[in-house]
Amino acid sequence: MQVFAAPSFEELVRVSARIGCLSFGGPAGQIALMHREIVEERGWVSEEQFLQALNFCHFLPGPEAQQLATWIGWKLHGVRGGLAMGLLFVIPGALVILGLSMLYALAADLRWFAALFVGIKATVLAIVVQALLRIAGRALKTPLHKALAAGAFLALAAFALPFPLVVLGAGLIGFAVAATRPDLLGLKNDSTPPPTTPRPWTLTLRAIGIGAVLWAAPMIAVLALLGTDHALWKVGLFFSKLAVVTFGGAYAVLSYMAQQAVDTYGWLRPGEMADGLGLAETTPGPLIMVTQFVGYLAGFRAPEPFSPVVGGLLAAGLTTWVTFVPCFIWIFAFAPWIERLSHAQKLKGGLAAITAAVVGVIANLTLWFAIHVLFRQTSDVAFGPVSLSLPVPQSLDWRVALIATTAAVLIFAMRKGILPVLGICAAAGLVLGWI
Repeated sequence: MQVFAAPSFEELVRVSARIGCLSFGGPAGQIALMHREIVEERGWVSEEQFLQALNFCHFLPGPEAQQLATWIGWKLHGVRGGLAMGLLFVIPGALVILGLSMLYALAADLRWFAALFVGIKATVLAIVVQALLRIAGRALKTPLHKALAAGAFLALAAFALPFPLVVLGAGLIGFAVAATRPDLLGLKNDSTPPPTTPRPWTLTLRAIGIGAVLWAAPMIAVLALLGTDHALWKVGLFFSKLAVVTFGGAYAVLSYMAQQAVDTYGWLRPGEMADGLGLAETTPGPLIMVTQFVGYLAGFRAPEPFSPVVGGLLAAGLTTWVTFVPCFIWIFAFAPWIERLSHAQKLKGGLAAITAAVVGVIANLTLWFAIHVLFRQTSDVAFGPVSLSLPVPQSLDWRVALIATTAAVLIFAMRKGILPVLGICAAAGLVLGWI
């Protein structure tokens, strides 16, 4: 495939804005859009470069499509190109979901609005099942992969272990296995010699230093002005920690995010995380933008000394900042190392194990959504170290079950896209809400 001359910065900005406004459909659709626009139609990077960068971005915490966009901009125009393309990938969706979050907070208690989201929640359940099957088919290639996925599922669903601990444990197992039996993780020995160019330590350390200061700056301001008891501090701290363990995309951390937001902090009511994901599915940009929805509701419901809307806007802005600044840090710090990292067998083993464990994490999310979306009540049952949250059968919501079944038929049997299915099921929710 022919590779043409690098575009001007102005042309890069125009194409980046177009991609940012059209990037619906989750990471698969977003990556396909970038491939068509950047590789096939314009030839700004080669097929080999695109795939190598995509593999690199899969290894990083955070949304891989947004990081791939940042890498493309960095490759073509350095740091300013990475900032332009990365920001334009995020900003259109961020503005849309911010507006939808404001509407949600103001109208959540209205009957018609609640009925609308009955359909959206049911559709989200089918979407998450689809994501689970798709990711499992891609990630679970060996028996060890399947064992890691099953172990992660049991650790979260039965033993309630913290999500970061499960991710770290899987990474350590993969690191150790890759040192002795890489074949168990489906890894092949790379016989190509590593690059002989000087290691880019200066670029990496500069990017980490500047990025860390920018990442921490709003948190320092919140600490100085409002203290550690304010909702803004808790929101910023929680999503800062989440940003460094978000392997596997939004689906991997949704159940952990929901558990903390509902049970620990009280920012959301049960079932509202499904509403947030439904909103994120209808907007361009990465699905992890659902964090902005959580942040807005947290600030809206505990705004003092601000008004609810101002509190929500500040919390949404802070959430978006601490979620996405690390994505730029990873690219600017480690993109110069891409060729060298492709030879790091132990690192690839650790990340392959994390990818497998993420399947178990998403399976736990699927179970969590099914219980909280289909049933109005749950009961906690404990057997020693095992703790289960079981649905109360009599509390089954027949409307949600019917719409979820319809969504599954539309997605799996009729191969309909996510946006049409969301529209059909939202309308069904409105109709059934008045019966």
